[in-house]
Amino acid sequence: MKATIWHNPRCSKSRQALAILEERPGVEIEVVEYLKTPPSRAEIEATLKKAGVAPSQAVRKGESVAREIGLDTEDDTAALNAMAEHPILIERPIVITEKGAVIARPPEKANEVL
Repeated sequence: MKATIWHNPRCSKSRQALAILEERPGVEIEVVEYLKTPPSRAEIEATLKKAGVAPSQAVRKGESVAREIGLDTEDDTAALNAMAEHPILIERPIVITEKGAVIARPPEKANEVL
């Protein structure tokens, strides 16, 4: 099975989710450091749809950039646009497999798509 993780190595939850993937036998892991290689707006939208999560539920509301740009975090279109422009706003980590996608918070949620 292939698993892709949108990963931020500075985030403990992201590191824990990656460790869960690494411990699972037979899982081929693709690590995407989304701050270095940001997903497109379309990729974010498709991934959140696959996860069954609205953009307003996947935006990091506490990030300073959200306040700086005056983001209405309850507006799905505005949240999606902001995440595409400022990937730091994407909640992390996100694990994607053929079984679905999940925001792995807590990290054990990664098991839901393995």
